[in-house]
Amino acid sequence: MEPLAVNSTLIDAVYFSQEDGRLRVCLSNGEERQFEGVAESEVIAMVTSQSPGKYYIENVRGRFKRIAA
Repeated sequence: MEPLAVNSTLIDAVYFSQEDGRLRVCLSNGEERQFEGVAESEVIAMVTSQSPGKYYIENVRGRFKRIAA
């Protein structure tokens, strides 16, 4: 997984695998969430958003299948 830079108070780090569409989101509270089937364009939209945390909550968290971390 490739690390992506993100400027967010909710999200500490984002990792994305182009090969299988897996996304790992490391939250500032120490929790990690992993999702599958995520398009690269969706990940780019999230990390470049004015509020990546809000974008994550509104467009990623409930939309993509969560898998075990």
